[in-house]
Amino acid sequence: MVRKTKEQAAATRALLLDGAEEVFFSKGFSQTTLMDIANHVQLTRGAIYWHFKNKVELFQAMLERVCSPIDQLSLALTDENEPDPLGKYREFSVNLLKNLAHDKRQQRVFSIIQHKFEYNGTVEQIELRQLDNFLTIDDNIKRTLTNAIKRQQLPHDLDVEQAAITKHAYFCGLIDNWLYQPQRFDLAAMAESLVDNYFFMLKNSPHLRKKS
Repeated sequence: MVRKTKEQAAATRALLLDGAEEVFFSKGFSQTTLMDIANHVQLTRGAIYWHFKNKVELFQAMLERVCSPIDQLSLALTDENEPDPLGKYREFSVNLLKNLAHDKRQQRVFSIIQHKFEYNGTVEQIELRQLDNFLTIDDNIKRTLTNAIKRQQLPHDLDVEQAAITKHAYFCGLIDNWLYQPQRFDLAAMAESLVDNYFFMLKNSPHLRKKS
């Protein structure tokens, strides 16, 4: 009986997260109310409060469901004993783009973050979580690049800080443009060549070298 109750609670929570995704995607964060979400999934607002304190907590849980697995994968890249850190980093980057191209949930959530969430200082908790996530992934990238340098997979004088900044600019811009106009190019088909463009820069661009 207890197990069944827990399973029902988990199913309700998942339903609420699914509904929140769909409504936030349709209306944007600021224009969505908890009643909108409750009506969308045919539950009461009380059912939402059983699982989440407010709209911000529900939004954060929706983000975590998609972002946490990606965060864990990026953390796995930092293993100092990995014999092929650059290869693992490339594999992670290619899979990130291909998974996004095929996963409607990821597409909705990333679209909400990029295009339907207003960064105006009124939802500081969410903004801080996004900043923390950005800094964590940034740190993981720098550690991975440092490991690759130690294994002589990248130039010894690579500016790791600038390489990480370039990575964010390149991939965030790429994803943002594709989400806005997915018909412009086949993200899954081009994933490997798009990633290899960045890796070519890492290995060859004189502008990513430390200044002597």
